[in-house]
Amino acid sequence: MSSSVWNSIISNLPNPHFLQTYEWEQVKAKYGWTPFYAIWTDDGKFHISQTTDNWSLKTENCQAACLVLKKQIISRGFAARLSILYTPKGPLLDWKDTALRTRVLNDLQSFAKKQGAILLKIDPDVVLGRGVSHSEGDVTENNGQTVRSDLKRRGWVYSSDQIQFRNTVLVDLIATEDEILMRMKPKTRYNIRLAEKKGVGVRAGTVDDLPMLYKMYAETSVRDGFVIRDENYYMGVWKLFMSNLETWKLSNLPACVPLIAEVDGEPVAAIFLYMFAGRAYYVYGMSRILNREKMPTYLLQWEAMKRAKANGCSAYDLWGAPETFDESDSMWGVYRFKEGLGGEVVRTLGAYDFVPNKLWYKLYTEVMPRVLDMMRLRGKQKTKQGLSA
Repeated sequence: MSSSVWNSIISNLPNPHFLQTYEWEQVKAKYGWTPFYAIWTDDGKFHISQTTDNWSLKTENCQAACLVLKKQIISRGFAARLSILYTPKGPLLDWKDTALRTRVLNDLQSFAKKQGAILLKIDPDVVLGRGVSHSEGDVTENNGQTVRSDLKRRGWVYSSDQIQFRNTVLVDLIATEDEILMRMKPKTRYNIRLAEKKGVGVRAGTVDDLPMLYKMYAETSVRDGFVIRDENYYMGVWKLFMSNLETWKLSNLPACVPLIAEVDGEPVAAIFLYMFAGRAYYVYGMSRILNREKMPTYLLQWEAMKRAKANGCSAYDLWGAPETFDESDSMWGVYRFKEGLGGEVVRTLGAYDFVPNKLWYKLYTEVMPRVLDMMRLRGKQKTKQGLSA
């Protein structure tokens, strides 16, 4: 079974995500992760394999699926089999179907035990509520609450390591462009018009722009205090997804395009727009201090929405919102910007861990935060050194 067939299978399931695609597995495989493809069919069978080459499954027979990534933690000695498992933004299924949910969780738990996993992490887009919690527009999703209770009853624990954002902001692209604009806050609409008036232009980037974009991303990370990976990682991710852009709508391939804001031909800000299965994502954003008063980031987001809509996307995921909706949250400033774009806050389940081995899990969760802190510090130093070289 080819990559396009796998992507076709998951694109026909509820809440398909580009982090579940064959292409994302290719990215992670270069950094020590081994893929497993899992499918649940309507005849009650469970299929899981490291390859999909010999599968002959029909898309319509698949009720659930997920890409499971495995990383070996210890390679020698008595604990050589210890590993961690992660299914990013999965598994994909109708979580309201109690019988199917039970099948999927039972099979994943058995698989984790057989693999000698310290933990199995899932973070599906199961919605707990919409709108800012404890505000006037707060709406609770009962099914999400049921799923959370079911996981806790089974012994799953809310993970201290939330790899993806738990909450996000979604912009509805089904509406007309005028309606999308009118949902925005007046200040946001003003800033979009200001950018246009001040001569900001937006163009689609090419592979030749990628070294410049990485440098801008590195500058942004140093200025704003967040950690990024090395240049080779992003070059690999960006080139792989950009290579699908010409044919993605015909072949169910995930694709991305860099959008670059310029003033007098000089790049001042950029974003990467990802698209898969009718949803667009704002994944990477970068900017320079130069010409910030001309509001290029506002025009970029508007151009991203128009491009995503023109390419058949019905929703634009602004990729992240605060865990706590007040000024104490580190994402508050970014959220205020996203809030102005007229989207709806969506609060999801977040990451839950199944723990086959409680002792190793305790050791792992105590040690790994310290290791990650050290890696982040080194990463920041390396990025700064790279900019000054």
